[in-house]
Amino acid sequence: MSRWNSCNILHVAPDAKRVWQFDAKGGGFALNRELRVAHAEKLPAKGIAKQWSSLWQPKLNIAWLPAENVFLRVVELPASTFEETLSMVELQLEKFSPLPVTQIVWTMQVIGTHTAPAKGDAAPESLQTVIVVVVERKDVEEFLGRLEKEGFLADRLETPMLDQLAAIAPTDDGAWLFPLSLGGQSAALVAWWFGGVLRNLSFVTLPAAGDRAQELKAQLSHLAWSGELEGWLTAAPKWHLVADPVNATEWENVLRAALNETISVSAPPAPAELAAGTAKRAASAEKSNLLPPEFTAQYHQQFVDRLWLRGLAYTGLAYAVFLVIYFCAVSVLNFHTTGVESQVAAISNDYTNALQLKARFGVLQERQQLKYAALDAWQLVAQQMPLGIALGRFSFANGQSVQLSGQVNADDISKIIDFNDAIRKVKVNGQQIFNPVPDTTDQLTYRTSGNQDSWNFGLQLMRVEAEAE
Repeated sequence: MSRWNSCNILHVAPDAKRVWQFDAKGGGFALNRELRVAHAEKLPAKGIAKQWSSLWQPKLNIAWLPAENVFLRVVELPASTFEETLSMVELQLEKFSPLPVTQIVWTMQVIGTHTAPAKGDAAPESLQTVIVVVVERKDVEEFLGRLEKEGFLADRLETPMLDQLAAIAPTDDGAWLFPLSLGGQSAALVAWWFGGVLRNLSFVTLPAAGDRAQELKAQLSHLAWSGELEGWLTAAPKWHLVADPVNATEWENVLRAALNETISVSAPPAPAELAAGTAKRAASAEKSNLLPPEFTAQYHQQFVDRLWLRGLAYTGLAYAVFLVIYFCAVSVLNFHTTGVESQVAAISNDYTNALQLKARFGVLQERQQLKYAALDAWQLVAQQMPLGIALGRFSFANGQSVQLSGQVNADDISKIIDFNDAIRKVKVNGQQIFNPVPDTTDQLTYRTSGNQDSWNFGLQLMRVEAEAE
């Protein structure tokens, strides 16, 4: 039962459709609300139809079959497990069923066990009382078709008569009559208890006209004779009537006239209590069901398909909302973009003129830097060059490359080496002027010719690079 979160019980009564909605609480079901819907109106989908929430909050939908479609049979079988009992009933189903087994759906309900008297030298046998419920398949399919039109997809089909029997708990032997309507005719379910065991279930009807008491007496007499023949009716039964005040008045008078005996009258359980009993019993007896398996599979597939379709619909709706938001955002951005483009167009001429002026300024600035860079390089070379070295050539190219060449006596070759090292380390205002690490083209080279050495090396201005950056 713990797997169920709620339960709906539907009863298609002659006057209206009644729905009891229960919440699973404390190992049972607590009534949440009760609905009464006219036959001309449809059942409310809220609370009955299964939605996404049913995946994590399972809902059990149960419908009560009309009493006129149900056949009940009481049988005694050896006490065993539910599965073995189910197999025993299935093996004898042709004997129990009033219709061919291919045209019925059936279930069973174990209502108790008892010990049978020993026969001869045999040990007493433990027996269980089983109520076999049989319904014609055609009636079930027609009933389910009517429920489908109402939007009620049943998980189980039940009969409240089983819960009526469970509610009375008889303490003595006798016959209990439960008035009900069979196809619009006044009738009653007669339950015979003898030896503390339910022995038989039968229906009796009251004719609309004629000698009603005599007709009822004849029917009850036939049932009593049957019990005597089967051996369980060993004494005159005590008669009990379980009915509401309206039915009790009618049936008590007819019974007294028919039987001329004392009639014990008691109130039946309220319909909501019967519905709660059905919910509890059905939630714990999932292995036996009057609902054909193909309908169970069909309803489950419809539930899955409905979830998929709704999921796709919600996804499409979300996508449509996203598209609306997207196009609104694009429209807003286009509006802003158009405004910016208008501003750009208005200042484009000024911007172009500014770029031209900036480019001209850069050219003039570069020219000034190149002019002073060459003079500064020449001044530093002149200041650092030692005596005895002849400078033959000074060239300045690309705004930062300086090439020096000249001659020196062979004996003074060390002076040019020191000069090369010293000029690379020169700093002005703490800033390095020349790159201290020469590349392959700026290395010092010299060539001896007689008593004179020709030398050559290059320098790279760092000040000009820094300024350009």
